[in-house]
Amino acid sequence: MRIRRFDTAPGRPLWLTTLADLSLLLVGFFVFLQAAQAVDRRALTAGIRAGFDAEPIPMTVDRAVIDGFAPGSAALPAGTSNSVEFVRGAAADRRIAVTLTGGTQGDVDPATGSAAILATDRARAVAALLVREGAATPAQIAFAPPGTGGRGVFIDLGFAGERQAVADRQAPLAAPADGAEK
Repeated sequence: MRIRRFDTAPGRPLWLTTLADLSLLLVGFFVFLQAAQAVDRRALTAGIRAGFDAEPIPMTVDRAVIDGFAPGSAALPAGTSNSVEFVRGAAADRRIAVTLTGGTQGDVDPATGSAAILATDRARAVAALLVREGAATPAQIAFAPPGTGGRGVFIDLGFAGERQAVADRQAPLAAPADGAEK
């Protein structure tokens, strides 16, 4: 009895065809997951972890908020120490970027009548607080477009990479406070 051997076309090894098929199936699976709106993402993630016998990873909070601003005011409210400590702990790693998003809740800046200016002023007040308290450097702070979700400032942390750390090290030193050159 003779065993017949199946050859692939020249230049196409069998493993490459199999890899392409598996890759296409994997892409199709993720497209299906993204398109399925009724999928409980937490349950799906837990199921995939269980399939690989992996332990769940505890989720960490990467967002804080300073709220309680008076209507029409950008003056910092009381009780900001928890948020400052949150940023101080995370932003000690100079690769972390701190993004501030000021918000309004139907109130406007009294001088200009603009909600966007009031939201931006609130975010700037929080930025000044973070720099003054040494929680973050000016190079780490960025501003997002103003929002409308409440009278507060959302503080988001994100990994900016080595570029952020290098820029922070190369930032010029501040001039002495007394104005004297050293």
